[in-house]
Amino acid sequence: MNKFSKVIVTAVQEGCSDVHITGGHPVVYRKNGQIQFDNSGRWTHGEIDGLVKKVLTTRQLQTLRNRWSVDMAMTIRHIRIRVNVFNTTRGLSIAIRLLPGTVPTTEKLNLHSSLKQVAELRSGLVLICGATGSGKSTTIAALVDEINRNRAAHIVTLEDPVEYRYVSRKSFIEQRELGAHMPSFEQGLVDVLREDPDVIVVGELREPEVMRLTLNAAESGHLVIATLHATHAEDALYRLCNSFPVEAQEEIRHQVASTLQWLIVQQLVIKEDAGFRVPVLSILKGNQSVKGILRENKLPQIESAMQMGKNDGMFTAERYIRDYLSKVSSFASPQEIFKPSAESSQEEVYHSPLFDGEPAGPRPVQSRKPEPARGSSVYGSQANLDFSTGMGYGLQDARNGISAEPVRRLQTAAEPGRGNGEKAVPDAREGAFDHLYSQSIDDAERGSSPLIIDETASIDELIAQISNFGRPKA
Repeated sequence: MNKFSKVIVTAVQEGCSDVHITGGHPVVYRKNGQIQFDNSGRWTHGEIDGLVKKVLTTRQLQTLRNRWSVDMAMTIRHIRIRVNVFNTTRGLSIAIRLLPGTVPTTEKLNLHSSLKQVAELRSGLVLICGATGSGKSTTIAALVDEINRNRAAHIVTLEDPVEYRYVSRKSFIEQRELGAHMPSFEQGLVDVLREDPDVIVVGELREPEVMRLTLNAAESGHLVIATLHATHAEDALYRLCNSFPVEAQEEIRHQVASTLQWLIVQQLVIKEDAGFRVPVLSILKGNQSVKGILRENKLPQIESAMQMGKNDGMFTAERYIRDYLSKVSSFASPQEIFKPSAESSQEEVYHSPLFDGEPAGPRPVQSRKPEPARGSSVYGSQANLDFSTGMGYGLQDARNGISAEPVRRLQTAAEPGRGNGEKAVPDAREGAFDHLYSQSIDDAERGSSPLIIDETASIDELIAQISNFGRPKA
C-alpha cells in the first residue's frame, strides 16, 4: 500500500491527471494529455493482485469476478482518486484518475463565468458532453457546488462511482453510487422522483431507458444535470433523439425541445503560453430557434443556431477560443487544483448491514413452537399439511386465505425434562415421526391425497396414522 501511495503522491506533484499500473510494465503517467513512462520501477503481477485484494471491498471483488472490471473511488494520503480495475493480457490493470480533495470552482477550472447561470435554473435539462477524460464530471461537480453555496435545494446525485464528496451548505446533498446504493441508473431514476428532489444529477446517459427517465424527470419540473458522450452539439442531440425506435423519436424530440436549457460540449486543449490544458467549450442554449429545430428534426442547423445565438450567450468552439480564451491573461494551474488536500467532507462512509441480507441457504427451523391456547381456531381442530413447506395450518385458516403457519403439535412442559429449565431429553419417537413425516411428503408429491391428521393425537398415534397413510384398507 505504501508503494501505491507513493505513486499517487508523485503523480500529483508532477501535475499528472491519470496513472496506469499494470504487471511487468513501467508505471504510465498522463501529463497535459501526453503519455509518459516511468522506467524507475515496475510492479509485479503478484503485487497488483495483492493491491487489488486490499483496496476492494468484498462486494467489489465479487463484481470484478462477475464483470471482469470494477469502478470505485477512494482517498489515498488525502488525495481523492477514481479507480478502474480491469483484466488484460498482463493480468489486472489499474487506471487511476486524480481528483481534488475539494470541489473546484468554475473559476479554478478556467470555465466561462456564464456557467454560473446554470445554478440559477429551477427546472429543465442541462447536458455536459465530451469525450472520456475531458473533465465532464469535474465541471458538473463545480456546478453542483455552485448551487450548494447559493441556494437551498435538495440535490440527489446518481453516480458511477462517487468521485467528489460534497458537504451540505445551503443545499442538502445526497449521493448514490451505482452498485453500492442502487442496482441501476434506471432504478435510481425511478426512486429519485419519490425522494423530494429539486436537482437531480445523472452520472451518464448510456441506455435509452435511462435517457427516457431522465427526460421525464426534467419534464416533471426538476433541474436535471447529466453527462453524455459526444464531441459536438449536433452529435449529442442526434444520439439523444435517435437512441429510440423510429415510432418514438418524434415524441422524444418534443421532450428534448421542451426541457433543454443548456448543452455544453467540453474538450481539453493545451494552451501553449500557459503550458497546460484548458477547457474549450461550445455552448448551446434552448431558445425558441433551437426548440424549433429540434421539433422539426433539422439537427444539421444546430451549428448555425449557435453562430447566430451570440446575443443569447452561445459559443461555438472557435468563437470561445477567440472571444474568451485569447483574452484571459492568466489561468489557474491544474497542479494547484489537484494538489494534495484533505477532503472537505469528513462524514463517515456508512454501509447499513440491513442490505447484507441473511446468509444463503435455508433458514434454521425452530425446533419447538408454543402450543396454541385452548379454544383457538387451531387447537383441537383438524389440520392440513402443506407439503410444499412441511408446515401445517388450520382448515379454517386455509378457507380464509391466511398463509400457512406452523402448528405442528409438540409436547413441551408436560413431557419429562421439559419443565423448570431442565435440559430437554431427545425422544426417539420424535425422530421416527420426522422420518415418516418426510416420507409422507414424498408420497403427496407423487400425487397422493393430502394427509389429514388430528392435532390432539399423541406422538404414538401420529406415528401410526402416518405409517398407515396411503396403504389400502384391509
